[in-house]
Order: sequence, then structure tokens, then C-alpha cells
Amino acid sequence: MSGTAGPVTVVVLAIVALWYVSAAALNTPFQRDIYKRADRVNVPVSQLLTDTMFQERPVMPAPHQVIVEIWNTTVEKKITSKRSLIYHTGITLSSTLLGFLLGTALGILLAIGIVHSRVLDKSLMPWIISSQTIPILAIAPMIIVVLNAVGISGLLPKAMISTYLSFFPVAVGMVKGLRSPEVIHMDLMHTYSATRLQAFWKLRLPYAVPFLFTSMKIGMAASLVGAIVGELPTGAVAGLGARLLAGSYYGQTVQIWSALLMAAFLAGPLVALIGVIEKHTLKRMGMAG
Repeated sequence: MSGTAGPVTVVVLAIVALWYVSAAALNTPFQRDIYKRADRVNVPVSQLLTDTMFQERPVMPAPHQVIVEIWNTTVEKKITSKRSLIYHTGITLSSTLLGFLLGTALGILLAIGIVHSRVLDKSLMPWIISSQTIPILAIAPMIIVVLNAVGISGLLPKAMISTYLSFFPVAVGMVKGLRSPEVIHMDLMHTYSATRLQAFWKLRLPYAVPFLFTSMKIGMAASLVGAIVGELPTGAVAGLGARLLAGSYYGQTVQIWSALLMAAFLAGPLVALIGVIEKHTLKRMGMAG
């Protein structure tokens, strides 16, 4: 862990430095226009940079502005407040987790069916792949409208969009994993007259577990994206997607960036948690040190 701290720190510092340079470059023209309207000329470069970094509605907010916004909407606000970023993160988290669980279950079931049935393999797999070519921004409103028409609203429609995005990597990963046992091992199971169920539990599934956890990490990130996208066409008043909408409506770019960073902060621990479970599971199975 200590060996990676140095490179990670260097990368983070480089990103922050590039962020500041980009913020200065993008915000300077607007700041010069402000000076022009105020009849201010010959403004020192140091003053120009200072004012650029503290604009109320910048084109690109500086890192410190986003950090201050996150602090003010988390530490300075009660969790139950509609202005609390933690409150909105919790709303998005609930639909993310539900969608991830549904997507993982669906992906596993589809993979099992595809591996054990040639008909499903030929019929389902092309459709599963084709389903991911449809832009989620196009299909999300359709899902919301259809579910609302049958009286389903609230958490489930957003979770269904997360399910739509998260089931694909799980299905593909599990198919690869379930087909990964070597031929000689499959022949050995046949020699022992093992049934399909026995071959599945004792051979295919153990081989597939590492593939499953890898695909679940991708699925979790996709589920979070789906939850946020699902909040956009609904005009939601809560959730990180709602914060993005409100920020875009009123030109509050700092609010938009704080919501984006909060989504990243949410995704990191969720993926890391899957990694911890993976390490513990593989260790119990004797597949990791």
C-alpha cells in the first residue's frame, strides 16, 4: 500500500494543477468582460487570477470552490435537510444498491441459462449485447413513463434503469467464468457421471467466482450512473441527479461539480467494498493468499 501512495499522490497533484490551469484559462475571458463592463483597465495579472478563482458562477469552478461547496452542504447542513448533499447522496445510493442487486441477480440467471442451453445462447446473447447499444438517455424516459402508467413510481423506476446498465457486465462476465473450466476437468466430471447441477456447483461456479466479482465492480459503477441518469428525466427533487438538474437550470456550476465529485466519492467505497468481499471470499475458497 505504501508503495502506491507516492505515485497516487503525484497523479492527484497533477490533476489538481491541471484543474487550476483549466479553470484559469476558461474563466479569464468572462472575468475580463466583467472588468470591461465596470470600466476597469490595466488590472494586474495577480488580481485577475485571484478574481478568476473566486467567481460566483464560473465556467469551470476551481478545486477549492468545489471543496468549500461540499463542506457547506455536508458538514454545515443537517442530514435531513433538502440542501444537504449527504441527503441527496442517500437517495441516489438507495436506487443504486437496489438496481445493482437486481442487475446482478438477472445477470447471473441469464449467464446460467446461456451456458447450459444452446438455444438461449443463440437467441439471448445477441439481444443482450444489442441492448447496450441503445443510449440510456433515450431509454430512461421510456422506462419511467411505462412504469408510471402502470402505477409504479418512486424508487423502483430509477432502480430499473440501474438494473438495465448493471446486468450486462455481470452476464458477460459470468458467461466467461462459467465457460472457463478446462476441457480435461469437464471430462473428468463426466467420467465421474456428475450431473449438470453437480458440475455447476463443484466446477463451473468456483471457476466463475473471480469473473463474477470483477464484473460486479463494473456493474456497481454502471448502476450508480443509471441511478443518476434515472433522476434526470423524472424531474426529481432529490438525489445527485436532481442536484445536477438544479445546478444546470440556475447556472450553478459549483453545485454541479460538487454533485459530480460526490458521485465519485460514493462510487469509490462501493467498488472497494466489493473488492474486500472478493478477497475474503477467494481466501475462504482457497483461491487467494
